[in-house]
Amino acid sequence: MSKHDHDALHDHCEAAHGHNEHSGESLIKAAHRALVDAGEQWTDMRADVFAALAERDRPASAYDLAESVSAARARRVAPNSVYRILDVFVRTNLARRVESANAYIANSHPGCLHDCIFLICDSCGQAVHIDDDKLTGALVAAAKGAGFADIRPVVELRGICAQCS
Repeated sequence: MSKHDHDALHDHCEAAHGHNEHSGESLIKAAHRALVDAGEQWTDMRADVFAALAERDRPASAYDLAESVSAARARRVAPNSVYRILDVFVRTNLARRVESANAYIANSHPGCLHDCIFLICDSCGQAVHIDDDKLTGALVAAAKGAGFADIRPVVELRGICAQCS
């Protein structure tokens, strides 16, 4: 996705901000549409990896996903192949990478770009994703002031979730 396309999509979502939170089959259809709109192919392997990612309620590693896809396909799928697919998913906004856990989570609204804020439970590993571009605005402004472009803030806050506390 070019910087112009990225900025246009971000501006569209900022103005509309009526994006739909998808789940289940709706999420898979939205992801398929977003990937094709980004100029990528929706292959059977990509569909299987996305389905395995979307069914999880916690961030998953490429190894976890490779294991799930291998079981579903009844043949071994290498984690390296899954990593390459996850890179495409992150680049095209179908998934988010939880840096501190080296894991991934499906983006529930793949057609919109927002700054990414994760709340991660140190006890159970649950990751809650919230979108609040106002909270990350100072970070974006500082990065632009330092000469950076194509800024994608990812903020991770660690603590104990309500269920574990």
